[in-house]
Amino acid sequence: MTSPETPTAPQHLGDPHADTATPPRDFPIQRGCPFAAPAEYDALRTHDPVARVTLPTKREAWVVTRYDDVRELLSDPRVSADIRRPDFPALGEGEQEAGAKFRPFIRTDAPEHTKYRRMLLPVFTVRRVRAMRPVVQARVDEILDGMLAAGGPVDFVSAYANAVSTSVICELLGIPRENLEFFRDVTRISGSRHSTAEQVSEALGGLFGLLAELIGERREEPRDDLTSKLVTEHLVPGHVTMDQLLSTLGITINAGRETTTSMIALSTLLLLERPELLEELRRDPSLMPAAVDEFLRVLSVADSIPLRVAAEDIDLSGRTIPADDGVIALLAGANHDPEQFDEPERVDFHRTDNHHVAFGYGVHQCVGQHLARLELEVAMETLIRRVPTLRLVGDREDVVVKHDSATFGLEELRVAW
Repeated sequence: MTSPETPTAPQHLGDPHADTATPPRDFPIQRGCPFAAPAEYDALRTHDPVARVTLPTKREAWVVTRYDDVRELLSDPRVSADIRRPDFPALGEGEQEAGAKFRPFIRTDAPEHTKYRRMLLPVFTVRRVRAMRPVVQARVDEILDGMLAAGGPVDFVSAYANAVSTSVICELLGIPRENLEFFRDVTRISGSRHSTAEQVSEALGGLFGLLAELIGERREEPRDDLTSKLVTEHLVPGHVTMDQLLSTLGITINAGRETTTSMIALSTLLLLERPELLEELRRDPSLMPAAVDEFLRVLSVADSIPLRVAAEDIDLSGRTIPADDGVIALLAGANHDPEQFDEPERVDFHRTDNHHVAFGYGVHQCVGQHLARLELEVAMETLIRRVPTLRLVGDREDVVVKHDSATFGLEELRVAW
């Protein structure tokens, strides 16, 4: 698919030093092409890199689109991720209320955030993740065997992308893989910008009920999984409560499986649309790690996940974000910044110094990024090697894209072979 042309600046966008009374634009901004950042990000980056927006909740906030500004913002200790702050820039009506109730650690600040991150870090080190490769490969082969045996056409998102990402996270936590679609449904509801607080609470309540049973079992009989490690080492008086452990496991599942599902599906669609890239990976499978990082940069599925509040006045690109205002660091804007990436819309597996921010930046950078890379490498390499005749079913316009979710991705992708 060709990249959209860079638009001219909308009339209400002005100089970065312009008065902040400039009327805000509506956010979120939808993508015209799933393989590129929204075209309007280019205009914002050039003419209004720290711009005021109106959110679906009718609150106003700021969005930041330049690579250097995004990194500076996300590493600034004066920026808060605490979802309980009054002007937290939630993108859905029920998001802040449910988040304040369940307190996912990615929506907290130090020292609370630091405590939970340290609980998880030992499991997600490069060494531990590398040791998981045989297990991940076995799960991917098993899922692909089942898909091929069932015959096509199939919904690739459900049959492969979701099955792979959910199976791996279930393997890590020691959760039975009996109903993979259950976890997808929980994420679909809890991550939708249209869900009410009651709907999010109900969905997460079902997930926490399952996890509570698992925690009870691991208390009695620990195994070699993340849940057992957290139960035996951290579920003690004065460290974490049962509710805190449930929230930590819940966000690990939701964040871990949803982003990887989206990346597998979108990367596959991109390769089907660009057969020269597919052929390049077939000729040289050693390019896969670099290809995965390029997919992560180009697709930027977690574009608007970094939601923050300025705890103090913060100056960026000549604008002042006042204390207590909400601000969103747009990862797709940063990852398509031509000042950082030459021809950013071009997919280049030989790109050097690919320091993208697809996993965020700073103290909240994704704790599971090494596992995500491993899953993507194995899932994509195995698919390309074992299903050389994979093809899209129907017209490209029939592909169902998710625009109203916390994570950008595909609802459905019909394929055959």
